[in-house]
Amino acid sequence: MAKEGRPLKFKTVNDIKEKIDKYFKDCGEINRPLTITGLALALDTNRETLLRYENKNDEFYDTIKKAKLMCENFAEEKLFGNNVAGVIFNLKNNYRWVDENKVEVQGNVSNIKIDPKKLEAFNKLIDG
Repeated sequence: MAKEGRPLKFKTVNDIKEKIDKYFKDCGEINRPLTITGLALALDTNRETLLRYENKNDEFYDTIKKAKLMCENFAEEKLFGNNVAGVIFNLKNNYRWVDENKVEVQGNVSNIKIDPKKLEAFNKLIDG
């Protein structure tokens, strides 16, 4: 006989959606950050269980995915406060921006003294 595992904590999508909505409303009222761990606590579960619901239960997938997206959006918006480093972090990690340094040199070179022995050794390397 196959082992069935623990029964689902939430019987329907509406059961979990009501608690998710309450978490977001409560956070908004007291100006509290939205987090995945905070969401899990509000659902009286843990982060791993919440992620398992998303990954293993098609019925709950969209609801949990949207809740996680709201938490992610909150965090991303916080990066855009007075934190230039946060904006740079976001651009690099989400939009594939990279730091790039270019140096252009212009001008003339004159009065170069070349050691004849070093020049001869260099020419031998080039000629093979």
